[in-house]
Amino acid sequence: MRVYLPATTSVLRTLVDDGRLAGPLTGFAVTPRLREFYAVSEAEADTEELEYAALLTAARASLRLIDVDPTAARRRVVVAADVADSDVAEIEDPDADRGAVRISADVALRAVASAHIDGADAEEDVRAAVGVVLEADLGSEDAQFVVDQAEGHELAWYATQEIGPVLELL
Repeated sequence: MRVYLPATTSVLRTLVDDGRLAGPLTGFAVTPRLREFYAVSEAEADTEELEYAALLTAARASLRLIDVDPTAARRRVVVAADVADSDVAEIEDPDADRGAVRISADVALRAVASAHIDGADAEEDVRAAVGVVLEADLGSEDAQFVVDQAEGHELAWYATQEIGPVLELL
C-alpha cells in the first residue's frame, strides 16, 4: 500500500542516516473513508486523484511537525512509501483526518518511492502557516487563509537517491 508520511527535513535526515524511519508511524493513504468522502462530494475520483488528496493531507500534517521542530527548514515534507498492507491500519477516529493510517512497522529507505519537498519560494508562506496551523484546525478563517497561502505551493518531487543531495542544499 502506498502511504504518505508527513515529515520535516530533520526526519528526512534521520531516514537517510539510519536507512529507516522507526515505527509506529502515522501517515495517510487511500482508505475506504477517503474514497467514500470523494465519492459523495465529487464524481467518482480515480486512484491518482485520491493519492494526491492523501499527499496533500500529509503536507498539512507536515506543518504541525515543523511547528514542534525548531531545527527543521521551513518547508513541508512528505515521504511516499510502499508498505505491506498488513502493517497499515486505518485510524477510525471521526476526528482524525480522512485517510489517516497507523503504520505498525519501520519504513525502510528502500521502501520509499519519493520525497516531496517545498521549494525555497514557499519558505516565507510555510513559516507563517506553521505559526497558525493549529488555529486553522480549530476553525479560524484568518488562520486558514494563511495556511492556504502555504498550501498553494506545489511540492517538488524527488527520487529516493536525490534525498541526500537535496538535504545538503537546504
